[in-house]
Amino acid sequence: MSPFYVPGAYLIAGSGFKDVERIVDSLGSGRAFGWHEHDRDLFIGTEKLFRPGYAANLVDHWIPALDGVEDKLRTGAKVADIGCGLGASTILMAEAYPQSTFVGFDYHDASIALARTAAASAGVTDRVRFEIASADDFPGDGYDLVATFDCLHDLGDPAGAARHVRASLASGGTWMIVEPMAGERLEDNNNPVGKIFYAASTFICTPASRAQRVGAALGAQTPERTLREIVTDAGFARFRRATETPFNRILEASMPAGRSV
Repeated sequence: MSPFYVPGAYLIAGSGFKDVERIVDSLGSGRAFGWHEHDRDLFIGTEKLFRPGYAANLVDHWIPALDGVEDKLRTGAKVADIGCGLGASTILMAEAYPQSTFVGFDYHDASIALARTAAASAGVTDRVRFEIASADDFPGDGYDLVATFDCLHDLGDPAGAARHVRASLASGGTWMIVEPMAGERLEDNNNPVGKIFYAASTFICTPASRAQRVGAALGAQTPERTLREIVTDAGFARFRRATETPFNRILEASMPAGRSV
């Protein structure tokens, strides 16, 4: 399936029409509007829109661009996928790396239920499970890889999540941060992709962040310098852009093997 397959975008737009009165009220009153409050079409549409890009890039390009991660996954790694939604990214990794184990976490119970159904349909329940948990308090440690796909900017407390991710990693572990493509300045995002992301951020991402603890409201077009500050302030020794697509930045945060977390 082409990464430019976009029917999911129509479901996302349709969910906005169904939620328009509450969205307008949120924008006008300053009231937060949580992800879980949206019409179900938003969750389905997001998975349908993002999954083709993940299928085209995650295993073939993004993971190989990370230092040493692919070898770990091939031999058997412990992986956490934070903000996993309906589980598309988690399941794709599980299908590609059958020696590894995966757990997807999301605070949204309805998405977790759908992710569990998808894992059963894909036949990967022997190495995948999905649990309800937030990004700053998900359970477990010793993870070789923690991934956040297009969701760090949605979090209420991205700094707290970064600290928790660091504490959850094994020695030499890696945090893969996939975020929407964005430039450092407003004018850098004055293009079709940037305009779409700004619209989504206004109506979905920013109100969702404000509905959570702290409510940082980074927005989808977060400059990379801001992401770097969040990661390094959490204690990570290394941060770099590993690769990119027209739609995403794939960032790598890590600690040297043997370094205490």
